[in-house]
Amino acid sequence: MEEDKNTLLAMLQLLKKYNLKETEELFRKEANLTNVPGDEKPQTDTEVNSVLAAYKSEGDPVLYEKAYAELKKFVESYLDVYKHELATILYPVLVHMYLELVYNNHSEQAKQLLEKYGPSLDDHHQTDLKRLSNVTKREQMAGNEFTDTFKSNQFIIRISRDTLSILKRHLQEKKHSVLLNIIQEHLYFDMYEGTARNKQQIEATSGATLGEATRQDNKAKVYYGLLKEPDIQCVAPAEEEEDEGNAGGEGDKPKKKKAKKDPLFSKKTKSDPNAPPVGRMFLPNLKDADKLEKVKALREASKRVALGPDSLPSICFYTLLNAVHTVTSAEISEDSSLLAVGFSDSTLRVWSLVPQKLKSMKSAEALADIEREADDVLVRMMDERTAETVKLLHGHSGPIYSLTFSPDRNLLLSCSDDATIRLWSLHTWTCVVCYKGHLFPVWSVRFSPHGYYFATGSNDKTARLWVTDSHQPLRIFAGHYSDVDVVQFHPNSNYVASGSSDMTVRLWDCVTGAQVRLMTGHKAPIYALSFSTEGRFLASAGADSRVLVWDLAHGHLVGALSGHTSTIQCLSFSRDGTILTSASLDCTIRLWDFTKLTEEMVLDDVNVAHNPDVKSTSDSYLLRTFPTKNSPVLALHFTRRNLLLSVGTFEAHSTTTVNRDTEETNTTNSGPKKLRQKWGKD
Repeated sequence: MEEDKNTLLAMLQLLKKYNLKETEELFRKEANLTNVPGDEKPQTDTEVNSVLAAYKSEGDPVLYEKAYAELKKFVESYLDVYKHELATILYPVLVHMYLELVYNNHSEQAKQLLEKYGPSLDDHHQTDLKRLSNVTKREQMAGNEFTDTFKSNQFIIRISRDTLSILKRHLQEKKHSVLLNIIQEHLYFDMYEGTARNKQQIEATSGATLGEATRQDNKAKVYYGLLKEPDIQCVAPAEEEEDEGNAGGEGDKPKKKKAKKDPLFSKKTKSDPNAPPVGRMFLPNLKDADKLEKVKALREASKRVALGPDSLPSICFYTLLNAVHTVTSAEISEDSSLLAVGFSDSTLRVWSLVPQKLKSMKSAEALADIEREADDVLVRMMDERTAETVKLLHGHSGPIYSLTFSPDRNLLLSCSDDATIRLWSLHTWTCVVCYKGHLFPVWSVRFSPHGYYFATGSNDKTARLWVTDSHQPLRIFAGHYSDVDVVQFHPNSNYVASGSSDMTVRLWDCVTGAQVRLMTGHKAPIYALSFSTEGRFLASAGADSRVLVWDLAHGHLVGALSGHTSTIQCLSFSRDGTILTSASLDCTIRLWDFTKLTEEMVLDDVNVAHNPDVKSTSDSYLLRTFPTKNSPVLALHFTRRNLLLSVGTFEAHSTTTVNRDTEETNTTNSGPKKLRQKWGKD
């Protein structure tokens, strides 16, 4: 109807131009245009022709190609100092031109436009352009994730004032209405003062589905510091005394140990100036058992191996045999005692990685007879007859994509293709809660370092924050334009990071639910996230085979580490934060010198207009590459003493088994083939 009205108005202008008043009045009544003002001055030939031409050219494919060709020529022929910023508009303009042509039923011309100019755009755009080329009819645009994202949101371009003035001047000279409409409606220019960015600076932060982050996106304050450790001096387990060489040797006299000042707790923990205010977020109080576990962890940490370029970690590899097409996820508990593996047939298995076997709790009748005040009450509660090396858990109805242990190892969370998250008790080995809220498959689940809270990421484009004792999520983090593939808690539990197929990393505040950081620079979906031990830096990796390191203080990209040749599945920092490890589907594990990377960063002199120079000389930071025997790596985990554990799959000719790594050579035993590897320095 809008097109018909344009035609009638054009004819009315023509009648007015030739002063055919009676015909004009009859035409107004017949066409029901009496409300159109008729006192305008007579128009010239060019004005009348432009009214008719504006209608005739609507959706004219020739004009689209002409406008794009002139824009491309203008960009490529301009001065180098501005050329690279001007070039950032070519991709979104081409996408919108293609969509407008398809919408106006000019599919063939749209295809020719894309084939002619698409290949000249940056490599990281080619995957999206391939997806775009599959949309050839107006009906296909409805419900298409990619086209909906572009239609509903503006593409963000960071640009200097000078570059924007040059672009505006060109557009005013050429007067391409098609181009002007697209730029005004679908592009947002985040203008800054200063010199235009060079090619390297633009490439560092480009690649996201809808352009770069605006400066406003990363202005909120982030409390990236660590929380003050709770006071646990009052707890001194007798069984740990024997581990200390200077403890006096009297292991059976815990009273003497209490009287003695433990050097492990003698120094007070300092408050981090960047830590969240006390009480900002509710965190559960530590139970006595948790305090004992903390003491145990501290004692183990005191025996930790100091890692560095001259002291690389040993790597212990757990291999899953005959499971290359059935294993979908793997996770190792914080204390390195348990391994959980999820399978495509909806089952999950939990193995013990220590000599102690896995036991189930006794029946209610048997528990009634136990003396509750006994020191070993937790041991007495377990049924020795149920002791096994592996436990099998059923409950999901689809492949299990992610697993996570609670810090106290009493609970296990799993998420699945069936859109649910299940909480499993590791005392009864049963599912105790099924959380339903996501609308589509859940790709990632992660427990908070302090327990109680957990986060999930899903195919429904949201990340969610939950607590174990509620069926409903506390927060829904909405803002991604595609699947949320991975989530990770900050060490202080106040923030959740999410990585998505829209090629962005976002940081969410658990208290307010707000997005406080938006980080762009990846050129493909993101599948792995890991926070540095001190909380300031975030490492991310994914299908573009690069590890990017972000400074959370300002949201800047500070490091880009290349070397892997396939999708990176997992990242892990050593317990002392000196080494960053990455593992990939290219069957390698790489160790990076994170200490050297941070020492070379210039973090104080921050220019808000630009991302600082990105450290990308990967060879100078790469410490070592360890290949596996054709086993893609599923999980990485540093023990409390800095031994690196990893999990992968290997195709053999027997049932799925897990083999612990004890030797440096491969051995073939009778029965299933056992792959045993150990790398690193003794």
